[in-house]
Amino acid sequence: MLVILMDDQILAPEQVCQTCLMADRSGQPRWRGGQLRCGQAIRKNTEQQSEQYECMMGFRIAYVE
Repeated sequence: MLVILMDDQILAPEQVCQTCLMADRSGQPRWRGGQLRCGQAIRKNTEQQSEQYECMMGFRIAYVE
């Protein structure tokens, strides 16, 4: 599951990506093959840390299992 990380909140992508020009037709982040296509991976500090990405709009997105 993808989530948007804000300073003190965790948001569902539906709350942010619906108006993004980089989102897919359904208003979801472009997630394919285990990678975010509309952003860049952020290096993990620890092995326990979830995969995180910075989208083109500047939001931080995490993949949480």
